[in-house]
Amino acid sequence: MDSFELNKIIGAVLGTLLFIMGVGFLAEAIYHPIEGRGPGYVLPEPEMAEASAPAEAAPEVPLGVLLASASVDRGASAVRKCQSCHTFGEGESAKQGPNLYNIVGAPKAHAEGFAYSDILLQQREEGQVWSYENLDAFLTNPRGYAPGTKMAFAGIRSPEERADVLAYLQTLSSDPVPFPAAEEAPAEDEAASEEAVEEDAAPAEEAIPEAEATEPTAPESAVETPTTTQDETPVEGTPVQETTPEAPGSDTTTGQ
Repeated sequence: MDSFELNKIIGAVLGTLLFIMGVGFLAEAIYHPIEGRGPGYVLPEPEMAEASAPAEAAPEVPLGVLLASASVDRGASAVRKCQSCHTFGEGESAKQGPNLYNIVGAPKAHAEGFAYSDILLQQREEGQVWSYENLDAFLTNPRGYAPGTKMAFAGIRSPEERADVLAYLQTLSSDPVPFPAAEEAPAEDEAASEEAVEEDAAPAEEAIPEAEATEPTAPESAVETPTTTQDETPVEGTPVQETTPEAPGSDTTTGQ
C-alpha cells in the first residue's frame, strides 16, 4: 500500500470524527436542556395528622412510700448481680468494690485502705453520707451521680427494685437506720382538688332554680272561663213550658 492510499484512509477517519463532533455540537445548540425552573407541576402535599398531645409523665412516687412497701427478699435476690464486685458480710474483705456491710448512714469512702475514686473522696471531705436518698440516686445512675467513679455499673432503672435493694442493705447493720417517713400529699393539692369538686357540684345546684324559672305557665286566657258562654250552655233536664195566665171566668175547654 503506497502513501497515497494511506493518506486517503486517515483522511476518511478524521473526516468521520469531525462530522460526528459537528453533529454533537449542533444537537446541543438546538436541544440544550433547560435547568433551574423547578417542577412542572406542584403536587399537593398530604395533610399531616395532628400530633397527639404527649402523655403526661407519671408522678414520681416518694422514696419513703417505696421503702414502706419494699421487700427484703426481693432485694436479696437483686443484689446477686453485685456479688461479683462487692461483699456484704460483716468483716469480709473487699473485692473490686468495697464491703457494703453497714453502708446505710456511713460516710462516703468509709472503708479504710480501699482505693476510692477522687469524686467519692471529695464528697467524704464535704461530709456527705450514704443516706437512703444518696444511695437511691447513686444506684439510679452511678456515673451521673458521681462523675469519674470507677464503678462500671449502668444502674438500676426501676424505682421499685432500688427500694428493694435499699431494704436489704438496711438489714446489713446491727443498728439499722429507719426508713424516711412517707411523704403526704401537699396541702395545696388537696385544696385544689376540693375546689375542683365544689366547681363540679355548683352547676348541679344552680340547675334546679333555673329549671323552675323556665317552667312554662299556662296563659291567663286559658285559665279563666269566658263569662259569655255561661248563658249559652244548655241546662239538662225536663223543659218547663211557659203558660199564659188565664183571664178570670174563661173556660179553657171551650175556648170561650
